[in-house]
Amino acid sequence: MSAEDLEKYETEMELTLYREYRDVVGIFKYVVETDRRFYLCNAVDVKARTEGEVFFEVSMSDCWVWDMYRPARFAKNVKVLTFKDVNVEELQPAEIDPPKP
Repeated sequence: MSAEDLEKYETEMELTLYREYRDVVGIFKYVVETDRRFYLCNAVDVKARTEGEVFFEVSMSDCWVWDMYRPARFAKNVKVLTFKDVNVEELQPAEIDPPKP
């Protein structure tokens, strides 16, 4: 596979992911952004843990994951542990702008 073929494949995957995002965003209540992933979900709980270093435990349910390499982007429950910032936003029904890659 040439570099051009790979770039074309990734571009097509990103477009497919954007279209899927656009189709599903209306059924979710929250946007959650961590250092590694972007999620849509209907329930989220963030807890700061101070066992040694400070880290965050993020629990989500009824999720969709922005990741073009996952074969299944819907997940019933997701738990993320991170030492980095976590951003949680409540969506308004008309917000459908995709995240910036």
